Formats: sequence, C-alpha cells, structure tokens
Amino acid sequence: PNNRMALFAHCFTCSKDLSIVKTISKKLTGQGIAVLSFDFTGLGQSEGEFSDSNFSNNIDDLIDTSNYLKENYNEPTILIGHSLGGAAVIKAANMLDQVEAVITIGAPSQAKHVSHLVTDKSKIETEGEAEISIGGRPFTIKKQFLEDLDEHDLREETEKLRTPLLIFHSPQDNIVGIDNAAEIYKHAHHPKSFISLDGADHLLSDKEDAVYVATLIAAWMERYVNRK
Repeated sequence: PNNRMALFAHCFTCSKDLSIVKTISKKLTGQGIAVLSFDFTGLGQSEGEFSDSNFSNNIDDLIDTSNYLKENYNEPTILIGHSLGGAAVIKAANMLDQVEAVITIGAPSQAKHVSHLVTDKSKIETEGEAEISIGGRPFTIKKQFLEDLDEHDLREETEKLRTPLLIFHSPQDNIVGIDNAAEIYKHAHHPKSFISLDGADHLLSDKEDAVYVATLIAAWMERYVNRK
C-alpha cells in the first residue's frame, strides 16, 4: 500500500512516552504502518506552557502535525487517539480530507468530561486558575481551559464523521466510563465497530492489552485504508 501513516494523539496531561503509545506504535510499525506520536503543547518534550493550552490547541497541534507530514513525508490517513486524544482525533478527522480511518481508545463522548478532574472550580472562578494533581504530578488549569472545553460539542462532531470508526473501551475503565463508548457509537455513522477491552484499565498499563489493541487495529484497518 502506498500510504499507511498513522498519527497518535495521547491522553490528557500524558505524553508520547506513555507505555500505551510506545507499545501500540511499535507493534503497528512492525505491521508496516508508520506511526508518528507527538507531545501536545506544554507536555513531554513539547515547547510552550501547558497552562496556556486547551482542547482547541490540541486540535491545532494535530492539524499542524498532519500538514508537516504531508509536506515532508506522507500525509497520515489514520488517526488514533487515547482518552481526550480520542475526542481530538474525531474533531480533527472532520477537518482533514485525507483521513480514511479513526480509532479511539478509552475516549470520552464529550471533551468537557475532563473538567471533573478540576475539583476546586470556585478557585478558578475567583483567581482564574487552580492546580490539579494527576498521577501525582501537579498541573495548572486556567479558566480559559474549562471555557474552551464547553465550546466543543463532540456529539455533533461524531455525527458529522464520515470515516470508518473503531472504538476501544474497557468496561472496567474508572477514569472514562464505558457509557462514553456507547454514546460515541450511537451517534457515529456506519461503518463503525466497538471492541470491549475486558479487564483492562484506562491506561492499558498491562502491555498485553496494548498489544491486543494494536493487533486488532492492523487487522481492522486492512478493510478501510488504501481501498479508494
């Protein structure tokens, strides 16, 4: 096939160095699918301030990265997103004409799902920002971040999506509940597929779960990518 390039969007406050990203990318590369994973603004090795970023910036980062690949290598036809990154790839797929397949892993059905992580919303209202702790690491969240989440209607974006969609979710996911997968599936058009990751956690921290996901992505994709 002439173009098997995937773009991988990581989860909220994660980075491209997260185990799930590395494992899935390595496995897909072994299947002949090139994968580019990158850090969203202010995370990992990316420049900029995380506190000044928002979900809209994540979309912009995806579009910019896609355009860079198109100009220098091959344009990505596959978008893979984990958690909030899954919400981002659904939105980005509606803005990128070349996308032939979208895969979400543990994705929320609305971007504003992550706002529940901000427990001190009154402090954000009065001081404009608050610190949250995720995985033992502190992150500063500003009021503009929460306001930006409200601007995005992912249900509308899911209904607009016209590319094949593969949804992975664990019934035991205690960060983003399985009902989110049902909601995405309900509003997406066919062809759409749902695969239950029974026994897995949100981060697919058991490497076998991540390998399983990558194997199924590669098999599922054969039907939809480069068949035009």
